[in-house]
Amino acid sequence: MKHTKPVAAERGVHKAPPRLTALKIRNYRVLRDVEFRDLTPLTVLIGPNGSGKSTVFDVFAFLSECFESGLRRALDRRGRLRELRSRDSHGPIVIEIKYKETPRTPTITYHLAIDERDGAPIVAEEWLQWRRSKRGKPFRFLEYREGKGRAISGEAPDEHDQRIEIPLKSADLLAVNALGQFEEHPRVAALRDFITGWYVSYFSADNARGQPEAGPQERLSRTGDNLPNVLQYLSEQHPDRLEQIFNALRRRVPRIEKVIPEIMPDGRLLLMFKDKPFSQPILARFASDGTIKLLAYLILFYDPTPPPFIGIEEPENFLYPRLLYELGEECRIASERTQILVTTHSPDFLNAMRPKEVWILSRGTDGYTTVLRASEDEEVRIHYGKDAQLGYLWARNFLDIPAWDR
Repeated sequence: MKHTKPVAAERGVHKAPPRLTALKIRNYRVLRDVEFRDLTPLTVLIGPNGSGKSTVFDVFAFLSECFESGLRRALDRRGRLRELRSRDSHGPIVIEIKYKETPRTPTITYHLAIDERDGAPIVAEEWLQWRRSKRGKPFRFLEYREGKGRAISGEAPDEHDQRIEIPLKSADLLAVNALGQFEEHPRVAALRDFITGWYVSYFSADNARGQPEAGPQERLSRTGDNLPNVLQYLSEQHPDRLEQIFNALRRRVPRIEKVIPEIMPDGRLLLMFKDKPFSQPILARFASDGTIKLLAYLILFYDPTPPPFIGIEEPENFLYPRLLYELGEECRIASERTQILVTTHSPDFLNAMRPKEVWILSRGTDGYTTVLRASEDEEVRIHYGKDAQLGYLWARNFLDIPAWDR
């Protein structure tokens, strides 16, 4: 099969985006103690049903919601701490990420530990840490416990700088979210902007078929219910970028010519799909789920200022299998401008991936998730590239999944 790729000019000039380099999770449902090291710009999670893929996906959604709507609401949506904490486990839920603002800046570690006190959620521990030089010792320039702590201000906080006590109003508030709103804490603000900018998709083609009120909107919502509004925005503000999206859509679905957001007399937006052989477009409600989903993904990937992180769960749903390898290609192209996490069961999508980009999740005899990078799997080392692609190995149970998890 021949797969065509966009020319470099279509990708646009961009600066290096911030990158997650590691993720550590403790006591979060089936993720009692897992760690992902040396994360790549494109990361794919595979594993049997119930292996923990969706739970890893939800960790990103949970952290993003903590910053957007607060810890209490994010916990309430998940049954509070008693439902979120790993079964038969004690101690706080811990989420720790490492990230780099640019390739040349030091790695920053963000540690968040969540617990309860008198039945109410608290931020038990929260800190930011970096190492200014390769030989220097890591030090914490923000450190809080239950709403009390201190932080160092300035562009490049140093261990010799003064730490200032800044109490928070409540023990369930995130210090990074609070202090990140002030100019005197630019490193904290950068992390806050990074996390609040994440796009964790819960896209539904049915939602995208609605008829919202007309009005351009810059960002696609997580459910996709404002897809017509985003197309209106792109057509008015970034017509060249919209044409790139249509070019990519035509490469993947050749019969599609363009998609039109039409303003109706009552002020609503009607989405229309124009096929090449026909003069009249069709309504979005008659377009295939796969075409609408692919359009939404391309809008994310070709966004003039894409989210710094995009999470996509099981993109194979409603997509023709041949398109999944090509969607994998689009993900890799987009990962030059953003960071992408995908969970999948699709061998076709997996065939477009490289072993270092793929993590295999499984459940041990204790019921908790274990993770293994595909490049560290013995069968992959033997067969990948020479005899088979990853999807072929995955479909035939070559990858390292314990017998009780198959």
